[in-house]
Amino acid sequence: MGTYVITGGASGIGAAIALQLRTEGHRTVVVDIQAADIVADLATADGRNAAIAAIREATKDELAGLVACAGVGSHVPDRELITAVNYFGAVELVEGLRDVLAQQRAAVLLISSNSAPMPTEAKYVEALLSGDESAAGAIARDMQSQPVYSGSKKALTLWMRRNTQAYAAQGIRMNAIGPGYTKTPLSAAVEDNPEYGDAIKRFIASIPIGRPGEPQDMADAASFLLGDRAGFICGVMLFVDGGHDAMLRPDQF
Repeated sequence: MGTYVITGGASGIGAAIALQLRTEGHRTVVVDIQAADIVADLATADGRNAAIAAIREATKDELAGLVACAGVGSHVPDRELITAVNYFGAVELVEGLRDVLAQQRAAVLLISSNSAPMPTEAKYVEALLSGDESAAGAIARDMQSQPVYSGSKKALTLWMRRNTQAYAAQGIRMNAIGPGYTKTPLSAAVEDNPEYGDAIKRFIASIPIGRPGEPQDMADAASFLLGDRAGFICGVMLFVDGGHDAMLRPDQF
């Protein structure tokens, strides 16, 4: 049994993953903006640094795995906030804890999205991957919210893929899951949004398996990818979306 850190673990998918890990006998440390073991604002550099320091203290540098789940949905009007939390709030925590993860030969799981392959601004993704938060935020201000969201998840997944080899050489397995529509407080807010609500309802109705996802669906996938049974799985983006990715992009894999 080990200690797992879950960002965004106070609600939704993150809370389900934390509960699943505890059910399996692991210790969890939840990082969130409120109601968490470690309260931190991952939208800011100071908040990320504070979270990293607090994680080191809370885990005593004994870390079996890190789940970067904290995220902001496309319904949020502050596009720079989406950028800051979804990409930099995940990547900077992984990088800031890399030495601890390597010492423990830990697993990292990034919560991406099945919207990651959707069209977005290439220059926005490039700014994210270059680590230029100011430039990425400036570009995001002139974009619509959905491409900002999908672009943040695309960049996160690309970052994982590009860094898989270097991290694996240190004993760190990195993978990602791409949830489809999942019934959480965040998705409910998007569904109730007057701008996106109708499109979301049509999107839900088109899920091939015939139902929206539940947080437990994501927790089951997360548990597998973090565990020993997935010991040879590395650098993978696993879509957990009821068949949506296959339906929308049948010739891409």
